[in-house]
Amino acid sequence: MKSRVLSIAVAMVLCIGASGASAQEETSTSTLYGDLQSVTQNMLTRASGDGNNFLHTNGNYAQTRYYPASQINTGNVRNLRPAWIFQTEIVDTMETSPIVVNGIMYVTTAFNHVYALDARTGKQIWHHKHAMGPVTTYCCGPNNRGVAVSGDKVFMGTLDAKLVALDAKTGKQLWETQIAEPELGYSETMAPSVVENMVLIGTNGGEYGIRGFVKAFDTETGEEIWTFHTIPEDSVGVWATHDATGRDMHRDIEAEKAALASMGDPFETLGGGVWQNPAVDLETRRIYFVVGNPSPDLDGSLRPGDNLYTDSLVAVDMDTGEYVCHFQYIAHDVWDLDAVSPPIITTVADENGNDVKGVLHAGKTGHVYVHHADDCSMIRFSEAMVPQENMWTLPTADGARMLPGANGGVEWSPMAIDPNHRLSYAINLHQPMTYTVRSTPYPEGKLWLGGSFDVIPEEEQWGNVTAVDYDTGDIAWQVRTAEPMIGGVLATAGGLVFTGEGNGLFKAYDSSNGGELWRFQAGAGVNAPPSSYTVEGQQYIVVAAGGNAQLNFKRGNNIIAFTLAD
Repeated sequence: MKSRVLSIAVAMVLCIGASGASAQEETSTSTLYGDLQSVTQNMLTRASGDGNNFLHTNGNYAQTRYYPASQINTGNVRNLRPAWIFQTEIVDTMETSPIVVNGIMYVTTAFNHVYALDARTGKQIWHHKHAMGPVTTYCCGPNNRGVAVSGDKVFMGTLDAKLVALDAKTGKQLWETQIAEPELGYSETMAPSVVENMVLIGTNGGEYGIRGFVKAFDTETGEEIWTFHTIPEDSVGVWATHDATGRDMHRDIEAEKAALASMGDPFETLGGGVWQNPAVDLETRRIYFVVGNPSPDLDGSLRPGDNLYTDSLVAVDMDTGEYVCHFQYIAHDVWDLDAVSPPIITTVADENGNDVKGVLHAGKTGHVYVHHADDCSMIRFSEAMVPQENMWTLPTADGARMLPGANGGVEWSPMAIDPNHRLSYAINLHQPMTYTVRSTPYPEGKLWLGGSFDVIPEEEQWGNVTAVDYDTGDIAWQVRTAEPMIGGVLATAGGLVFTGEGNGLFKAYDSSNGGELWRFQAGAGVNAPPSSYTVEGQQYIVVAAGGNAQLNFKRGNNIIAFTLAD
């Protein structure tokens, strides 16, 4: 079975080939189909029930990654075959989540190439190459996680810290806005989000001593509407001594207070990047996002206090960017166990078993955290999905072993949920590491880890796919994988969970019990979030197979769409 599927894939690659643009052109090949239909706010709002399109990076504003079509299901997924394979010009790390609008697919690559494809055949419509500026600074690979769509525009963040708007029909650039200074360590790898007249985007750079933010820009002009700084001018907090689960983090509060009196609040260089999309609640007009690690990552001596709002779930007013509430998982983090997997809005059981609006987040700690949406307070946390050992051992000059390692638990990889089963699905890493601290002053735009976190080569690394009952915190099922997992998950109304591995395997599981129902060998790491869509009555599953720079999985350049064999 496996060899036959692989031979089909190879044949299709040879048939379709790489139809990239010449290096001299910014945008190549005019549209094949005339006017592409505009994406209305109504379409974006109703995306959770749209069984044709895939309009948001994580499926819908609530970010459930639950696709409502069931043509592909547990009874027939074994008949899933490649429908087409498109090869991009860039053979490098791929984290794009394909967006599909009325049969047109938009995907991105490393170094900010954007392709528009016929979602039925995989044929190229246009190809845009961003004209990169002279300075790009990024910690974890030249990634891009995709685009946002609205009206007749496609929006992308770039490695040189810009936001660009492209014409959806042709790929031509319409406007460009400089978001922040790449010379100081700012960059953009996340996909933007669009709501009403605003493009929402955060920033990378938590490893470079930046001051993080989420910004809103006007969709028509690119002008800034508001900014929320993820590091407030008073970043001290409440001097928390325990993490969200109640464990002692071994802080020396008196030493930190003395350092604060001596050096002042370090808010201007405290990090706090936002790696992934916000969840949008149009009913309350709030957005929810998670904030990454403080800078320098491992050296807490230069940043006394809780380092607000790093390692936190944060809610702000959608219209103004004003603070609403937050919950900090790890105060004064010196392990790089930051909050990066995007939050999900859904109905959850509260402490008394009553259904309330909740927010889920999967942490690098290996817990799924469940929150009240109204005030960000935590309802519960799940059983640990990965081993936890020596928490919270402090980094030392000689190196200290603690689990999880700095990649997780759950990395930036988005979860999915099935609201019928009331389960969340997360992919995890197990990478034992040692944490070493070395204090260095702020280097202005250069990598600033304050030490290192190092994989222990003689210890086994692996991953898992885990289903968590978010009403109880119990693990419902778990499947171990040969490789640490990074990329993302898609759940469907067909009772399926799709996710890929660094060894090239792309798999479908039964969402109720974790039974493996189908697999495909893609030839390169499948480390991107899958999407689904329907064209002319035919449902497809699509995923990028390009490997991953962060974990050094095998690189490739394929976008692969699957559908049921006739």
